[in-house]
Amino acid sequence: MSEKLIAEYEPQFELNAQGERIGLPVLSEHVPAVPRGNLAGNYVLLEPLNADLHALDLWEAFSGADCLWTYMPHGPFALEAEYRAWVESKQGDHDPYFYAIIDRQTGKALGVASYLRIDPASRSIEVGWITFSPQLQKSRLATEAMFLMMHNAFALGYRRYEWKCNVLNFGSMSAAERLGMTYEGTFRQATVVKGRNRDSAWFAIMDSEWPEMRTAFEAWLVPENFDDQGNQLVSLGTLRE
Repeated sequence: MSEKLIAEYEPQFELNAQGERIGLPVLSEHVPAVPRGNLAGNYVLLEPLNADLHALDLWEAFSGADCLWTYMPHGPFALEAEYRAWVESKQGDHDPYFYAIIDRQTGKALGVASYLRIDPASRSIEVGWITFSPQLQKSRLATEAMFLMMHNAFALGYRRYEWKCNVLNFGSMSAAERLGMTYEGTFRQATVVKGRNRDSAWFAIMDSEWPEMRTAFEAWLVPENFDDQGNQLVSLGTLRE
């Protein structure tokens, strides 16, 4: 290992009695698996995914946007019944734990996201299966949904919040960076999806980084930061800086 890389890790280890580098101690802290329930914001409500409540709305929101399924392990769906069956197969699961993303103004479900790889012992959790309808993409609703999931995870005591995506999915890569996540590297030939190779890019946020990031999100999400057409006045990146 190069001296430069060792220097970068200097604050992140201690020396044991034999002079070997060991990781910093982590206080033992019980964190729960994610409890079931709603996450409420000003613009969106996240509800545990339920076919009877959300499948039709989601089918209508996703219809005609087959590009949504390009990098997903499921879809596209030819019939509403097929999509409903997929929702029924996922609802009630604890890992992944799916939410429907509801527009509070219309009451319509416009997207889906989940927690997964939930590891209370290591206090690590991932967000994934993100499927945003065209109406939800690049909106303050989408950003608030991601903020609510981050905030909930760190409030529960998790110390690492992960995001992984196909390296060819430039939209997902850009979204992770916009949300303030740090790129940690690419796992080459990580998996096979729909018969094709997937190299997976890893991003993450640490609990030590969250307080400042939370302040930026809260400032960005206030109604006063948007004009009458819903356009942002100050970017999230600017507020984070």
